[in-house]
Amino acid sequence: MTSTFTYRVRDSAGKVVEGKLEGADEALVVRKLREMGYTPITVTRRDSSRLQSDIKIPGLSGRVALKDVAVLSRQFATMINSGLSLLRALSILSEQTENAALARMIGEVRQDVERGSSLSASLARHPKAFNRLYISMVRSGEVGGSLDAVLMRLADTIESQVELHRKVKSAMTYPVVVFSLVVFIASAMLLFIVPQFKGIYVELGGTLPLPTRILISISDVVKKYFPVLILLSGVGGWFLRRWARSPKGRPTWDAFVLKVPVFGLLARKGALARFARTLAALTRSGVGILEALEIVADTAGNEVVALALRDTQRAVKQGDTLARPLSQHEVFPPMVVQMIAVGEETGALDDMLDKIADFYDQEVEATVDALTSLIEPLLIVTMGVLVGGMIISLYLPMFRIITLIK
Repeated sequence: MTSTFTYRVRDSAGKVVEGKLEGADEALVVRKLREMGYTPITVTRRDSSRLQSDIKIPGLSGRVALKDVAVLSRQFATMINSGLSLLRALSILSEQTENAALARMIGEVRQDVERGSSLSASLARHPKAFNRLYISMVRSGEVGGSLDAVLMRLADTIESQVELHRKVKSAMTYPVVVFSLVVFIASAMLLFIVPQFKGIYVELGGTLPLPTRILISISDVVKKYFPVLILLSGVGGWFLRRWARSPKGRPTWDAFVLKVPVFGLLARKGALARFARTLAALTRSGVGILEALEIVADTAGNEVVALALRDTQRAVKQGDTLARPLSQHEVFPPMVVQMIAVGEETGALDDMLDKIADFYDQEVEATVDALTSLIEPLLIVTMGVLVGGMIISLYLPMFRIITLIK
C-alpha cells in the first residue's frame, strides 16, 4: 500500500527543494530521491490523521496547550538523557507529537538547528508555544551542558502551572454554570409565564400588589427589548474583555479581581504560587536574578504582581535585596517576604521559593474545596429566592381574587 510522503532535499547546486512523493515506505522514497540526484534532508509520511489536522478551524487552529508543551519537554529530556543526538530527538518528537501545530513547530525547529542555529534561538521563533521562561531556561541548559535536567525541570514547572490553572478553573466553573441556569430560568419566566398572568389580571381588573406590578413591568421591558438587551450584553462583554486586556485597563481590572471577596483571595494565592514556582525554576537553572525577575513579571498572569516585580527588579539593579522591595507591595504577604529574605541570607533562595510554591498550591486546593462546599448552598438559596420571589409575586393577587372580581 502506497502512502504520500513530504520531503525536503538538496539538489546538486545545494538548493533546498520541497515536494511530495508516493511510495511504499520511507526507505524506498529516500532511495528514489537519491536516484533522482537529490540529497534527502527530511522525509515524512503524511497519514490521514495529519491530513485531517491540516484543516484549520478559525479561532482553534495553531493553538498549543501548556499540557502538550509539558509532555514534549519530558519526552525531550528523556531522549537527551538517553544519549540521542539533538537532531534525532527533534525528528522523533516532530513525528510522534499528537498536536499537529506543535509537531509542525518542532519540525521547523529541527530544520533551524540543522542549519546551525542554537536550540533556544530556534524555539524563540515560535512564541505561541514557547514563552520567555521556556527560552531562557533552555538557553541556560545549553550554556551549562545540562539541557536534559533543565527540560525535566521545565516539564515539572509547566505541569504545576497546568494543575494550578485546573484547580482555579474548577472553582469558577460551578458558579458560572449555576448563574447561567438562574438567568435562563428567570428570562423564560419573564418572557413566557409572567405575560400569561398579566392577561388574566387585566381581565379581572383591580389594583395589583406592588411586587406583582414591578414584576410585570420588568417582564414588559424584557419582552419588548429582549433582542436589544442581548445585543447590548454581548457588545458590553466584548468591550469589557477588550478593556481588561488593554495596557490601560488591565492593571485596574487585575487589582479589582484581587479585591473580589473569596475569589480575589483565590486569585492572589494562585498568582503567588506561579511567581514562586517560576522564579525557583529560573534561579535553579542559572538564569540571572534580573533576567529572572523580568521573565516572571511577563508570565505572572496578574498585572499587579507584574508591576511589583518590575519595581523589585529596578531596586535589585541598584544593589538592593530581593525581599525589601517586595515587602513594600501588599500583594506579597509578610510570610513570603520573610522566607525569601532567609533564602537570600542562607543562599538557598530556590529551595525557599519551592516551599512557598508548595504552600500556596496547597492553599489553592484547600480554598477550592472550601468554595465548592460554601458556594453550592449559597447558589441554591439565591436561585430559590429569585425564582420563589417571582412565583410569590405572581400569585399574590390570587390571595385577593375576591376583591379583584367586579
